Amino acid sequence: MAETIEAVIEARGVGVELGGAPILRAVDLTAAPGDLVAVVGPNGVGKSTLLRCLAGLQRADGRIGVFGRAPADEPGFWRDVVLVADEPSWYPGLSTREHLELMRAVHGPARMDAAAALELFELTGRADLAPLSLSTGQRQRLSLAMALLRPSRLLLLDEPERGLDAAFRTRLADLLTRYAADGGTVVMATHDPRLAEATGARVLTLEPA
Repeated sequence: MAETIEAVIEARGVGVELGGAPILRAVDLTAAPGDLVAVVGPNGVGKSTLLRCLAGLQRADGRIGVFGRAPADEPGFWRDVVLVADEPSWYPGLSTREHLELMRAVHGPARMDAAAALELFELTGRADLAPLSLSTGQRQRLSLAMALLRPSRLLLLDEPERGLDAAFRTRLADLLTRYAADGGTVVMATHDPRLAEATGARVLTLEPA
């Protein structure tokens, strides 16, 4: 008998209203280990809101299960899940390298060490600088490096291509494909159809509510 693969995400009829206005309406999504899903659609259609619902940061109608339980903003949930959305609040006084080392210290065994992450994300020459002294694209690469360095089973990415040049978007596609090949699950909201195509992601198109 074939082994049944338990879904990482089971979302049914997910909807959100803010101030009486529908932001997201009746969205269904299922994702298993190894899946990549690209959430696409015009601005204001609820792509970021859907990611926040999956992360347990936005109340929603319908039913959402992540690893078999309702998502919740608590340490046990974040041991398996990483959200890269708005630019993080950088730790004052810590360099780019120290931010990466902090991820290893807090989250345990990492996928790579800080030096390897700096090289992979083209930040070696900026290792001793504070994140706020980096360019927008460099800070985005640092956010992604911090996310991919630490152990996780689900990546929720809101426009991960933001601020990246074409060459690094190609590298990002490869990194996400490898993450999925190792059994991780990726759900990303994106405006870049080439990124979705390069990863072989299944596309979920959201329509205006």
